[in-house]
Amino acid sequence: MNKLYWLGAIQLSDRANVGDQAFYLSQIIQSGYPVLPGFVISADTWREFLETLHSSESLVADLPDSYLHLDVTNWQQLQQVARRLRQEVLAANLPNHWVNQISETANTLGCQYLILRPSLNISSPHHSIDNFSGLLDAIFCISQPQEIEQGLKQTWSQLFRARSLLYWQKLGINLQQINLAILVQPVENVIASGIFTINEYGIEIQSTYGLGIAIKKGEILPDIYYIDPDTQAIKEQQIGYKSIAYSVQPHGNIWDTELPYEAYLDKSDNCCFSYPVSEHQQQKYCLSDQQIQEIIILGQNLITHAGKIFTINWDIIETNQTSKLYINQINIPESLNPKWQFIKGIGAAKGQVSAPACVILNSSQLRVKQIPKGVILITPKIQTDSLPLLHEVVGIVTEKGGLTSHAAILSRELAIPAVVNVKNVTSLIQSGEKIFIDGEKGEIHNLAETENSYDSQLYIREKLPKISLPIDNQVTKADVINSSLNLTNLPIIATKLLVNISQTSLIDNIRNLPIDGVGLLRSELMILNAFQGKDPLLLVLQGKKSELLTVLYQEIEKFALAFFPQPIFYRSLDWRSPDFTLSQDAEKYTHKSILGEHGTLSYLKNSTVFDLELQALADLQKNGYGNIHLLLPFVRTVEEFVFCRQKVEQAGLTQNSRFQLWIMAEVPSILFLLPEYIKAGVAGISIGTNDLTQLILGINREYGELSHMFDQPHPAVMKAIFQLISTAKAEGIPCSICGQAPVLYPEIIDKLIEWGITSISVEPEAVETTYDAIARAEQRIIMNAARKQLGYL
Repeated sequence: MNKLYWLGAIQLSDRANVGDQAFYLSQIIQSGYPVLPGFVISADTWREFLETLHSSESLVADLPDSYLHLDVTNWQQLQQVARRLRQEVLAANLPNHWVNQISETANTLGCQYLILRPSLNISSPHHSIDNFSGLLDAIFCISQPQEIEQGLKQTWSQLFRARSLLYWQKLGINLQQINLAILVQPVENVIASGIFTINEYGIEIQSTYGLGIAIKKGEILPDIYYIDPDTQAIKEQQIGYKSIAYSVQPHGNIWDTELPYEAYLDKSDNCCFSYPVSEHQQQKYCLSDQQIQEIIILGQNLITHAGKIFTINWDIIETNQTSKLYINQINIPESLNPKWQFIKGIGAAKGQVSAPACVILNSSQLRVKQIPKGVILITPKIQTDSLPLLHEVVGIVTEKGGLTSHAAILSRELAIPAVVNVKNVTSLIQSGEKIFIDGEKGEIHNLAETENSYDSQLYIREKLPKISLPIDNQVTKADVINSSLNLTNLPIIATKLLVNISQTSLIDNIRNLPIDGVGLLRSELMILNAFQGKDPLLLVLQGKKSELLTVLYQEIEKFALAFFPQPIFYRSLDWRSPDFTLSQDAEKYTHKSILGEHGTLSYLKNSTVFDLELQALADLQKNGYGNIHLLLPFVRTVEEFVFCRQKVEQAGLTQNSRFQLWIMAEVPSILFLLPEYIKAGVAGISIGTNDLTQLILGINREYGELSHMFDQPHPAVMKAIFQLISTAKAEGIPCSICGQAPVLYPEIIDKLIEWGITSISVEPEAVETTYDAIARAEQRIIMNAARKQLGYL
C-alpha cells in the first residue's frame, strides 16, 4: 500500500491520487479555513485491492482491463451483476498490514468515530467530477481495525452499484479512469449541519440538527435562510420540518427521548443513530443568529479562493460547552475555468452544430430580448411557450432539465441538437463565443482557440470529421431525420409505427417515412407559433375567439391533409401553469405546483378553449377529414372523462362511426380504473411514459440533477406498462405508447411487442431505429412460436 496523505500536506501533483474532494479541502485548510484534520487513503490503494480480486476466480477478474462490458440496458442483468460485484468486494480480505497502518493512523486523530468520505477523480479531460455528485455516499464507522476494514470495503463497493455502473458506461468511462480515494476524518459531537450555496441567484443556507444525513436522505425539510449577497442580511427565512436527527453519539442534549439508543441505530451505517427531535426543538430554528453570521462570513471569505459559484457542507461541533464551525465538503464547478475547452451534459436531441453562443439568463430576458438567427441558445431552462422564439436557433444548451424536459422535447420537435443539465453553463460561456455541441453525446466544445472558421451548420454524426479538421458538408434538418433510412426492401411489421409531431415545417420531411399515421399531435406546440406563446384563454377573453378557432382549424387541417387517410390522434390542449413564462400574466402562475390545474381537470374549471377545439375538429370532420381522432391529456378520474365525452357528443363528433375518443394513460390511477374508463366510453389508450414515470417514482422529469433516477425501464414502471397493455388487450381496445421510453431504451420494445402493444409512436428522428427494433422483435416472436410448434422449445 502506498503512503497515506495528510489532508494539510496534499500538493497539486497528488490530486489524481487523493481525488478532487480531498484536494479541494486540502487547499482551503492550507489557506487557513476551518476543516477537521484527516488523512487520505490513496486511489492506488484501491487499485492494489482490485488487483487482489483480479488474481482470483471472481467476477471482477472477468472485467476487461479497459472497459466495464456490461449490458446496462438490461436492468435485471445490471442489478444482478452489480449485486455480485459488491458482494465480492465486501467478502474480500484486506492485507493485515494495510488495516494496521490505517488503524494506527486513525488513532492519532483521537476520536472514537470516523467518517470515510469518497473522493473521486476521473483521469480524462472529457469528464468533470460535477457529473458524478451523489453517486457515492460517506460511510461512518468505529475507529477499530475490523470496523475500518469493513467501512473501506463498503465505500469501494459503491463503485459497482447499478446506478454507478450505468453512469460509467453511459458516459464512456472505463474502470481504469476511475481514481477512488477515501478521506478519513474524525466525527465529533455535531449539533447542527447544513449547506451553504452561493451562485448568480444569491446565497442560500440550509440547516438541521445533528449530522447532515437527514438532508441528504430527504427525510426532513431543513431550515432555509436566503441572504442578500450585498448586505449579508437575511432577506427571508423559513423554518423547516426537522422531525429526526442523526448522530454517532448515543445520547445528545437536543433530543427528548427515553427510548434506548439501540432503537435508533441506522442499519445502513456501522455507528450512526437516528433520534426523534422533540416538538419543542422542531418549532425552533437550529441556528442562533451568531452561528448564521459565522456561516455567512465564512462563505464570503471563501469567494476569494473558490470564486462566486460554489457549495460547502458544514458542521457545527460542540466541545466543552463551546461550538465551532467546520467545512466538511466543498463543491466548485470544474467548468468554471475561463479557458474551458470541453463541458459535458446530457445529450437530449441528436445532431451536431457549430455556431456563436447566445446567453439568455432568465425567462424575462427571453421575453424581451430578440434571439439572433443561427445561434446556439444558452439558458437556465426552457418552457414550452418559448417555442416561437426558437425557430431561428440552431442548437440549445440548458443548465437544468433531463431527457424528457421541455428543452429536450422542443429540440426534437425542431430537429435541432440539444444538451441539457450542464451546470453553470450560463456563467461559463459568453455570448458570441464560438462553440460546437453534440446533442447525442452531450458534449460542448470551445472553438474559440481553433484556427478553422466554422459557420453555423447542422451535421449528422456519420458525416462529421474530427474537430481538428475543417467541416465542409452542410446537412439539412431533413437529413437529420432521414439520415440513413433506406425505404426499399423494408420488412413488413404488424405493430403500427406512428409519429409524434407538432410542427408543420416537418410534414414534408416525414410523411414519406414508413409510418402508419400520427400517434401524438401536440396541440400546445402546434398553436404556440401562431400566438407567440400567449394563453389561448386570454385570447378568448380579449375577443379573439373566432381567430383562435380559425387558427386551430387551419393548423390541424395541414396535418389531416398531409397524412390522409392515415389516422391522426390530436391531443387536446394541455397547458401547465408554469408554461406561460412569456405571458404578461406569468407571475400568477409561478408559485403553483408543477402539476398545476392542467389536463382535463382544467376543462372542468373552464371549458371555453376545449369547446373551441371540439368545434374545429367537428368542422374538419364535416369537411371530409374522417381520419382525425381525439386524445385527452392527463385524465385523473373517470368523472373527468365522462365530462369530456359529453362535450364531444354535444359537438357531434361521435356521429361519425370511425371517430375514436382515447385518453392518455399517464396518471397512476388509471392502472386501477381502466375497466371503468372503458365502460364509460374510452376507445383506446396511449401510454405517456414521461409523466407516468415521474408520478410512479416521485421524480420531477425537469430536475436534471435526478436524471439518473428517472428510470423509465424501472421495474415499477415496466409492471405498470404491462398491466395497462394486458388490461387493454383483455378489454378489446387498442393500446399505444407515445413517451420517450421506446426511444431511450429500445430494448424494451421486445417486451412491448410480446405483451401485445398495438402501436408505438416516436419522434421523427427515431423512426428508423424503432422500425428496425419492431421488426426484430416480431421476427423473434415468430421464430420462437415456430420452434415451439416443432417441439424445439
